Amino acid sequence: MRVRTTTAGAEAGPGAAGAGRTVRGVLVAGLGLALVALTPLPAQANATTAAVAAPVGVTRTTLAADTVIPRGVTVDLVRRTMTLAAGEKRHLRGRLEATSTTTGIVGLTERVRCLDASGRTVPVVAASARNHEGSDTVTYATPGHLPLFADLLFTAPADGTYTCVLQGTAYSSLTGSYHLTAVAGKTWLEADDGDRVGAGWWQNPGCESADSGGACTYVGTGPARRDAWVFYDDGTPSRRWQAHPDAVSVSAQANLELTTCYHGTASCASAMQAHPRGTNAVVDARFEFIQLGTTGHACRTHSTTARRTVTDDAHHAVGYSFLTGLPVDPACGTRDFLMRIYVKHISGQTVKVDGVQSGVTSLTNGIAFNDFA
Repeated sequence: MRVRTTTAGAEAGPGAAGAGRTVRGVLVAGLGLALVALTPLPAQANATTAAVAAPVGVTRTTLAADTVIPRGVTVDLVRRTMTLAAGEKRHLRGRLEATSTTTGIVGLTERVRCLDASGRTVPVVAASARNHEGSDTVTYATPGHLPLFADLLFTAPADGTYTCVLQGTAYSSLTGSYHLTAVAGKTWLEADDGDRVGAGWWQNPGCESADSGGACTYVGTGPARRDAWVFYDDGTPSRRWQAHPDAVSVSAQANLELTTCYHGTASCASAMQAHPRGTNAVVDARFEFIQLGTTGHACRTHSTTARRTVTDDAHHAVGYSFLTGLPVDPACGTRDFLMRIYVKHISGQTVKVDGVQSGVTSLTNGIAFNDFA
């Protein structure tokens, strides 16, 4: 059942509306259970269009009823259906707020995925993950309520109708009966109402959960690197993004997922597990969006820095960075930009920089936008 509302003042979350975005609201009931197969990831395009674009509005579809997320099941929570032309882009941002029926630790993964008219997943799937640390935890903004965000820049591969879905999955080795619950009113999916002309997507390379092949990037002690540049020196293909000639400014954002590598975890290569559980990790992360000059070197650097503590109980944690309304300096001689995240280990556990899993699900990613007003 869908209940439409004209309310536009719902909670936006950090960076949820973005520059020049107006949010409209829609409420939906829980959508039941679904498991969806994955398909290979295609190359990402960096196309622009000569069309002059207007600012893009946003519709927020909100979960109307609390919805149980049982252990080991992927639950469809909120969806949005759109009819798009080939190459059209939409920014989708999902928020999943969850409570737990146990004081134990339960893993939570949020996904935003889009399906074509046949029900097939269209790569890529955006995801965020973190352990829910128990119904009695007081470290969240609302005690016991864990919020996660995930962002996807979806590009239609062909003319057609696409349904984009916010999903939640719970997992744990705990025994007994327990579940997580997606909170009504606080769980939502936002989607652009129009084309995000010329927007660009970044994702780092493949990095499976257990990393049995040693493909992931680690920052820490021992054999790990002391620092790393995500999207820059971590195996991400080199790329430049060009601002649209009609853009009055640009904006950028990135989601950086880190996992602590304590002794005995199944989420890191064994060689990277240097400390017992409970040591936790502290890192500095600096998000940079750089306008390049005619020589290909930095002309104007925009950045934001945060010190992050990732606890071993949380285990997986995502940091969200935003740079909005950045001027395109004509003195640089180009409209080319480079995106990267500098990650430096400060103390404690080595951390893994999570990447693409199963060839399709992106845990660390970035988006650049043209601002037309």
